[in-house]
Amino acid sequence: MKTCLGIIGGSGLYDLKSLEKTKWIDVTTPWGEPSDQILSGEINGVQIYFLPRHGRGHYHSPSTVPYKQNIFALKKLGVTDILSVSACGSLREDLAPGDFVLVDQFIDRTYLRDKSFFGKGCVAHVSLAHPTCNKFSDIILKIGKKLNIKIVSGGTYMTMEGPQFSTLAESKLYKDNWKCDVIGMTNMPEAKLAKEAEICYVSLSMVTDFDCWHPDHDSVEVSDIIKTLTENSSKAQKIIEALPDFLKSDRNLCGLGCNNALDNAIITAPEKRDKDLIQKLDVILERINKKQM
Repeated sequence: MKTCLGIIGGSGLYDLKSLEKTKWIDVTTPWGEPSDQILSGEINGVQIYFLPRHGRGHYHSPSTVPYKQNIFALKKLGVTDILSVSACGSLREDLAPGDFVLVDQFIDRTYLRDKSFFGKGCVAHVSLAHPTCNKFSDIILKIGKKLNIKIVSGGTYMTMEGPQFSTLAESKLYKDNWKCDVIGMTNMPEAKLAKEAEICYVSLSMVTDFDCWHPDHDSVEVSDIIKTLTENSSKAQKIIEALPDFLKSDRNLCGLGCNNALDNAIITAPEKRDKDLIQKLDVILERINKKQM
C-alpha cells in the first residue's frame, strides 16, 4: 500500500516550502469545495497533499471551516495518514507557549458544525475511544527526539466553538474540573470525520498562550499568538520534512483499527439505505463495498 500523507495546516501554517514538484490543485466533493486548493508535492518520493485549514489568507473562521469537504477531498486523493497542525491554548502550568502537544483525546463542545458523513438513509456509529493513531503518534515523537524539538506525548484537547476566546469561568472549568490539557477550536469534528474516512489521524498542537486562567496571563492577545506561531512554524516544517523518511513510501495497515473503523459500524439495513447518499459516499465506502462484493 502506497503511503500518501495529508497535512492540514492551522493558523500560521499556510504553505509547505519543502515540497518538491508542487502544484495547487482543485478537488471537488459532493458537499462543495474544501477550504482552499490543495498543494500537491512530494518529499523523498512520498506523495504529500497540503491543505490550509482556514484557507490561504485565513479566510475561514473555526465555525465555517468545511471540515467534511476537507477530509473527503483528502480521502479522494488517496491520503492514508493525516497530520493535523493547529494552535492551542495551554491549561497546564508546565505547557508553555512554544511547546508542542501530541493530543490523544478530545472533548467536543462545538455545536455549529456538520460532524459526520452519515445520517438519515445510512446511519453509522464508529468508535472514538481512541480518536488518534498511536502508531503514527509514535513516529512523530521519534522525529521530535531526533530534531531536539520538545513534544509532549498525550493530552486532552478541549474543542470550543469560538471564535471568541474563553471566559475566565470557562477556562477554570476546563482546567480544574474537566482536567483538560489544551484548548482550541478546530480539531473537532476533524478527528471524527477522519475516523469515519478510515484515515490514520494525528493532532500536533502548538501552544501559543495560557488561555485566561493563569494569574500572570489573564487574557489572550492575537498579537502574542501570531508571534509564537511565527517562531514555531519552522519547527513544524522540520517535523513534516522528516516524516517521509520515517513513514517510507510503502506502508502496511496500522493495525490499530484506523483503517477498518467502518467494519460493523453501518447499522442501516441494505434495502433501507438511501441510494443518493450511498453514491455521495462512494469514496468513503469504497473498501466496505469491495468487502461486501
